[in-house]
Amino acid sequence: MRTRATVAALSGALALSALTVPAAQAVDAPGARAARAQLSSFAPEASTKVVADDGRGDTKISNVTVNGGKDIVVGTSLKKTYTVSVTATDPAGIYDGYAFLWHGTDLKNGVDGAMTPNVDHGTCKSVNSTTATCSVTLVADPKSTVYGNILAGRWHVFASAVGKDGDYITKDTYKSSWVKRASRLTTNAAPEPVAKGRTVTVTGALTRANWDTDSYAGYTQQSVRLQFRKKGAGSYSTVKTVRSDSRGNLRTTVKASSDGSWRYVFAGTSTASSVTSTSDFLDVK
Repeated sequence: MRTRATVAALSGALALSALTVPAAQAVDAPGARAARAQLSSFAPEASTKVVADDGRGDTKISNVTVNGGKDIVVGTSLKKTYTVSVTATDPAGIYDGYAFLWHGTDLKNGVDGAMTPNVDHGTCKSVNSTTATCSVTLVADPKSTVYGNILAGRWHVFASAVGKDGDYITKDTYKSSWVKRASRLTTNAAPEPVAKGRTVTVTGALTRANWDTDSYAGYTQQSVRLQFRKKGAGSYSTVKTVRSDSRGNLRTTVKASSDGSWRYVFAGTSTASSVTSTSDFLDVK
């Protein structure tokens, strides 16, 4: 059995020394220095050697969950706080589990974004005598950790676990997670009221967060579904697919058949979140 200090070193300073990226090798992009500083601040006196997929003994990570399995969606001003949970097993039991997200080519040669906890240890709950789930809280901040559009998309999830006997495992990319720019969508059906059989024009606008300018801008040339739910019906059905124009605007026409609600639905992309507009009820005479 290792001493508490030794185990703490493994789950804290030793594991976190994997985050200290040589500044000369990291990606020299806007905000990259801030990302490296955030990583290295956890172990300022540790070696700069990157420990990739390291381990000792029989500690195993069985699952890592980021934000409850959902995409991390960030707008232009508000911070997004989310949880990363590491489930691990060891015959002696689990002392600690730890995780963070990073963006770039690899931990050694290029990190241009990072979201790390402000604690040295995860908060662990035992599942049984050999298994525990340990959680940490991370923050996606459009003012710092997601400082530019280049960071939208796939992020790597670093995960580590330490057994009560001092065994440990670290994975610099256990899995991936998606960090996306928030999307907005509107719908307006007109004229209202409208006579049955007449033409209805359904307009809208698709925009997404621009992390470079801290504002929302039109998301152009994207496929958006137009859906309708007849009054009294329980669900929507897709009527047609509309493509956003050069400014993100949407416009199409349909025939008025019955009272009901119209809405646009955007499925999202690898860099922008899915979104469903507020419905617009149309009264058909």
